Amino acid sequence: MRGSASQTAATREPAPAGETLVARYRAVRACSMVLAAPLSAEDAMLQSMPDASPAKWHLAHTTWFFERFVLGADPHYAPVEPHWNVLFNSYYNSVGPFHARALRGLLSRPSLAAVLDYRRQVDGRLLERLQAGPLDDATLQVLELGTHHEQQHQELLLTDIKHAFWSNPLAPAYRKDLAITRGEPRLLRWISSEEKTVQIGAAPWPDAAAFAFDGESPRHRVTLPAHALASRPVTNGEFNDFIAAGAYLNPGLWLSDGWDRVQAEGWQRPLYWHEDGVREFTLAGWRERDPHAPVCHLSGYEADAFARWAGARLPTEAEWEHAASGQALSGNLLDADALHPQACRDDGPGLQQLFGDVWEWTSSAYTAYPGFRPLPGALGEYNGKFMSGQMILRGGSCATPASHIRATCRNFFPPHARWQFSGLRLAKDLP
Repeated sequence: MRGSASQTAATREPAPAGETLVARYRAVRACSMVLAAPLSAEDAMLQSMPDASPAKWHLAHTTWFFERFVLGADPHYAPVEPHWNVLFNSYYNSVGPFHARALRGLLSRPSLAAVLDYRRQVDGRLLERLQAGPLDDATLQVLELGTHHEQQHQELLLTDIKHAFWSNPLAPAYRKDLAITRGEPRLLRWISSEEKTVQIGAAPWPDAAAFAFDGESPRHRVTLPAHALASRPVTNGEFNDFIAAGAYLNPGLWLSDGWDRVQAEGWQRPLYWHEDGVREFTLAGWRERDPHAPVCHLSGYEADAFARWAGARLPTEAEWEHAASGQALSGNLLDADALHPQACRDDGPGLQQLFGDVWEWTSSAYTAYPGFRPLPGALGEYNGKFMSGQMILRGGSCATPASHIRATCRNFFPPHARWQFSGLRLAKDLP
């Protein structure tokens, strides 16, 4: 899956309809198959921790979503395999029971071949249904939602298989052909913003032209204090200085829960950094770390502790979104096919690397915006019920599809999560 991510927030095309939506569906479904192609049947069954899922399950669940919520909108529809509803339902309680998330790696059956055939059958049925006549607006909206849902799982497929391969003593590579790049040092500058009242969030979809998840809406006003944001994310070299200063041994830098996690799990460095102090594990296997590339695979606790050590703080999501609004939606995203954060290439004025490379932790909890309304029916479980114990990340990563990211996008994970491509950008208060 390759292409340009250079649309701006102001020029993004309206929500797909008709032939445009069919083309998007085909492209998204094809991209998942390309991402799964390097995996064997054994690889595709791996589940290395409860937070991850097997690649085979990602391929099946995203297919189930279209079958259950698009094709299944027809009361006369007969599922391909009715008993798979339990296996591939993720967490939709209103739809019915589901297999325990932590036990997805035990599902040796259906086989990978059967799952791939399931994808082909559902794709064929859905495209045949689209050719038979126009779907109603509500079903078309669910179809579009499903394409964005699958793009989320494309990123998860990559981060989950990376963790699984890292857990293997042989440290296999997902793809040995990924390019090796080295960057140059780039000065960190501070970009100031005066106190102001701004609007953030997305207009509720599908009433608005552009797609956004329900948790991104409604658009609303917030007051920002005078502040400054760092021109680029924190680098590997800068985080290595944090380690060398004994930060993982200094409880004064950490939130209480974070310090407890450091002690309980023996954290001494970011996830995937080798103890030799030189290498890191990537989707291409072990490679020498680029000191100028953004540090990644940090928990929210590590990001917060670094900011504290640096005499700064994490930005709020409102500060981040206001800075990103109107910026070009371009960067080192999945379409660039690097599959790893890259060093900043630009010393120009303004903020760099807002989109792509690493998701950036913020200090904001994932809570409802004023006036939030979840989607109707079972799809109302998609986001709203997770608004507890999660922190917001912004900007996308090297594994995020370009056509999925936008300035209003709110990713969320618990603050201890480290297996995503997550890093940080510093912020500070101004008088």
